[in-house]
Amino acid sequence: MMRLKGFLAIYVFIGSMFFITPISAQEVQNKGKLVIIGGGSRPSAMIDRIIKESGIDKSGYGIILPMSSSEPDSAVYYASKQFIEKGLKNIYGLNFVKDELLTTSKVDSIKNAKMIYISGGDQNRFMDIVAGTDIEKAIHNSYSNGNVIAGTSAGAAVMSKMMITGAELKHPEYASTFRNIDVDNIEIGTGLGMLTNVIIDQHFVKRSRYNRLISAVIEHPEMLGIGIDEATAILVSGSNAEVIGDSQVIVLKNPKGSKNVHDDKLGAHGLQLNIYLPGEHFSLN
Repeated sequence: MMRLKGFLAIYVFIGSMFFITPISAQEVQNKGKLVIIGGGSRPSAMIDRIIKESGIDKSGYGIILPMSSSEPDSAVYYASKQFIEKGLKNIYGLNFVKDELLTTSKVDSIKNAKMIYISGGDQNRFMDIVAGTDIEKAIHNSYSNGNVIAGTSAGAAVMSKMMITGAELKHPEYASTFRNIDVDNIEIGTGLGMLTNVIIDQHFVKRSRYNRLISAVIEHPEMLGIGIDEATAILVSGSNAEVIGDSQVIVLKNPKGSKNVHDDKLGAHGLQLNIYLPGEHFSLN
């Protein structure tokens, strides 16, 4: 019996002959790419890269999903503006509201989009509308079909399965960054799950959000903590992440699963912190 190592095989029977075409597991999955933006401005070169990776300058179309925003029309306008300025006329806004009766045509518009862009705003608002719906399934279908899923700020936070909501459980008054590294303080929701082994944080360097990502990797040591600064993104292809844009990406790991607690304060030993610059790559494994 013939064995093909590292490959899947398609067998086509014609008469009494078998033709075997080797196809790698990666090709069968045929997954697309993620562009996870840390918020703030989007450099022109970043937009160029999104266009190149998605191919929407050659065929197909892009969809803006503005449900994170309290002003979806404005979110569509600003999200699409840079694409339109580059001569693209195939970028469309598609808004949904909670418990909307979904039509096949609207869901298919997401599924078949070569680029899906999720605007900034409030990640909890976005997930409240799409979680468990055909919208969420269509986003995953588009990604599985080899298309690009992009998102900025709140649209970045929703990319991971374990989603930072922005709230502190023990300090309910809002602050743009955590002022404490406390046990059981960070609130985690459920995102889209485009990535299942990372936790994404955004506006990271500008808003000095180290405390909450440190808290996250101590409380959830199986996760890779990725803090993306403004005007910066990671381009994810398979298990590889490339930094694009103007600033830095901070990656935190807790390889020993270390966690100590004293009077509600978190401690840990052997944490790893790496700072990646534009053009550098790192593994998500």
